[in-house]
Amino acid sequence: MKLKRLSLSVIAACAVMTFTAYCQAQTVKIGFLSTFSGPGAAQGDQLDKGVKLYMKLNGDKLPPGVKVEVITRDDTGAVPDVAKRVAQELIVRDKVDFLTGFVWTPNMAAIAPLTTEAKVPYVSMNAAGARIMNNAPYMARVSFTIWQSAYPLGQWAAKKYKKAYTAVTDFAPGHEAEEGFIKGFKEGGGEILGSVRIPFANPDFVPFMQRIKDAKPDVIFGFNPAGKSATGMMKAYSDLDLPKAGIKYIGTGDIVTDEELQGMGDVALGVTTVHHYSAASDRPANKAFVAAYKKEFGENLNPGFMVVGAWDAMDAIFHVIKEQNGKVDPDKSMELLKKWKSTNSPRGNVSIDPETRDVINPEYLREVRKVGGKLANVEIETISAGIKDPMKESDKKK
Repeated sequence: MKLKRLSLSVIAACAVMTFTAYCQAQTVKIGFLSTFSGPGAAQGDQLDKGVKLYMKLNGDKLPPGVKVEVITRDDTGAVPDVAKRVAQELIVRDKVDFLTGFVWTPNMAAIAPLTTEAKVPYVSMNAAGARIMNNAPYMARVSFTIWQSAYPLGQWAAKKYKKAYTAVTDFAPGHEAEEGFIKGFKEGGGEILGSVRIPFANPDFVPFMQRIKDAKPDVIFGFNPAGKSATGMMKAYSDLDLPKAGIKYIGTGDIVTDEELQGMGDVALGVTTVHHYSAASDRPANKAFVAAYKKEFGENLNPGFMVVGAWDAMDAIFHVIKEQNGKVDPDKSMELLKKWKSTNSPRGNVSIDPETRDVINPEYLREVRKVGGKLANVEIETISAGIKDPMKESDKKK
């Protein structure tokens, strides 16, 4: 009889413990928006790979009883109306605690009012349009801003070249790239011979490159939204024999992305960029990251900067979840995001500026060289160990 009463007590105790654990279990929902269809699917795939790799290696590193559910949605490309609709569904129907993702700046701009109204923190994995953040208090960025690379590249280029021509994709980040490079180049005494803005959709780079060749600059500054656009622009540069004409090609890291580089051929050799990441870096954290990426997705594949942006965005969100033990509050989350920093990012030390909620990045001067018979963005100089967005600094002075 005593044994039976003991057994019942044990069962009751176990039931209470199970019920308590169930009640304490906390699922944090992350709405992840990326491009899985259309011309920009390759860029969206980079973000997706970054999320999947992070979740595989870190998904279980949460407080007891806390788990994360990633809800993935396709924004179909740079289509702001679709991005806004899908984000609204994630907020209202799925009741997500965080939003993240986006390759495209126009999509990020479209959801900015939603994040403010619903008080749902959003962390940008890639979208780099700088001024969006000014009136979006529930947004933070761990990726990059265009001026962080374009402006110091202009300053560097002015020490080597007298005349430049800019060629950028015709959308907000392209305009910012053009603006940042020109400011840095002119401050160093350089002359801008001209500027072209190339259509975002179905671009034909040849007529623009011909115009640049005819102007005979010392150097072209280029920006495009990476992926196939980067390869297309490089091909036009080669086909029109601009290298033989002595016209150097420089730009932000988007023009020679690590995942596209092998398909560009030897014409890419010597192309100089300023950027916050290279898969060829020998930083220990990066070597481990690249090895894990290759093991997961294939030995012949390199992670591009978008993979790193996705990885660090997930790291920032996980930090916020851990600090709140899974019981996330949007205002507390934003305060924690403002203080996020990583000393173990593949790109080096990275953090968020508490004042602007924008990223503070290292920036490296890189040159395309052959390493082990393959093209690589070799980091040859650290431009800055941690640079705030120069555009915002410039705007303050206006």
